[in-house]
Amino acid sequence: MNIIEIKDLKKEFQDFSLDIEDLKIPSGAVIGIIGENGAGKTTLLKCIVDLLKYDGEIKVFGEEIHKELFEKIGTVLTDSFFNKEFKIKDVADILEAAFINFSRDKFYEFADKFKMPTNRKIKELSTGNLMKLKIISAISHNPDLLILDEPTAGLDPVIRDEIMQFLFEYMKSDERSILFSSHILSDIEKIADYIIYIHDGKVVFYDEKDELIEKFGVLKTSEENIEKFGDFVVKTRVNKYSTEALIKNVDVFREFYPNEVVDKVNIEDIMIFLSRS
Repeated sequence: MNIIEIKDLKKEFQDFSLDIEDLKIPSGAVIGIIGENGAGKTTLLKCIVDLLKYDGEIKVFGEEIHKELFEKIGTVLTDSFFNKEFKIKDVADILEAAFINFSRDKFYEFADKFKMPTNRKIKELSTGNLMKLKIISAISHNPDLLILDEPTAGLDPVIRDEIMQFLFEYMKSDERSILFSSHILSDIEKIADYIIYIHDGKVVFYDEKDELIEKFGVLKTSEENIEKFGDFVVKTRVNKYSTEALIKNVDVFREFYPNEVVDKVNIEDIMIFLSRS
């Protein structure tokens, strides 16, 4: 079952266009969205939750988005939250009025788990505690789908790991799904099942994370040798002492060229190579 289905999505700005022909997000999975600044990640998430007008079709839980569906969706967007003068109790009061399934007990249980200073105003919270509060607010009505925009941006590694582990534990039960964007590719690799790479408003690849990492490799060679590897070469980059090539179908490549050394890649390697013109 697909929790999100996108067809012929177009969102035009003065100097940018998001154009996604077909995208299906499965339920019970963690999907990471990667891409450079301005690639269209945030625009895509805002279209999904109907914060931007767009052309095309987006269905969530098999339906076009409507107010009642937000009982099943939790969102964390970078540019939205409550009044900075509010205390955590005020946030809980608003959420209780907004969501039928909001649980005050769960809200404070999560706050206690994160060791949140519940007597402080939002403006007095650290960056890490503010993001924790956003996430707590997004999940305390027990949504089936979390949509998160840069949930670990600007946080130190310890807090990032704490948040990612919390999200992983949350989605493991009840076939929940998480769709999140991040510039921190190590966080994506840590919990994502699938990776969507958006470049200049278009999807460059969408694949299972483990298959991506197994499919590609990096070959160190010379410029003179590149041509002989033919269609195995996806992109190249020239360094001071060698030429590196992103190789696809690594297992087959090794059968043809058993004496060539192909290094393993991570998601960042793949993204950097594919972003080159």
